[in-house]
Amino acid sequence: MKINSAIHTTVIDTMIGPLSVSGDHDWIYTIEFAGRSHPAECDEAASPAVRKAVAQLRNYFSGTLRSFELPILLSGTDFQMKVWQFMQTIEFGQVITYGAIARRLGNVRLARAVGQAANRNPIPIVVPCHRVVGANGALVGYDGGIWIKRLLLEHERRVSGT
Repeated sequence: MKINSAIHTTVIDTMIGPLSVSGDHDWIYTIEFAGRSHPAECDEAASPAVRKAVAQLRNYFSGTLRSFELPILLSGTDFQMKVWQFMQTIEFGQVITYGAIARRLGNVRLARAVGQAANRNPIPIVVPCHRVVGANGALVGYDGGIWIKRLLLEHERRVSGT
């Protein structure tokens, strides 16, 4: 995969605060929680991949999109890649535990490593690490903060009617 050196970043406002979306012409590299900075609209200069991500994120937050179809470029260890790929199979509005993911990947003792991989997820929401919970269903370990994880899960439950 060829990586274009022209990186475009756009900050959009969402129900969970500003999100920074970065990518080149063809790929999305990161979605980051942008903190309290003043959000900027996606301008026409943004790359096609970034514009597509912004549109799909807006649709997700409006409740009209349940599954992302974006050209994402993930980079990590083999284990992280397996975890992130698995996370993309978790259905909208559903949750699974770190231990269950570890078990499905072949070793239940790797639950903590699954949590660490989730914490290093460069494309949250699209790679839905917010749908992974602790063994007792507790909301734990989310880079954007537990309150954002809670809001995302409540949003998905409300949209899906579960």
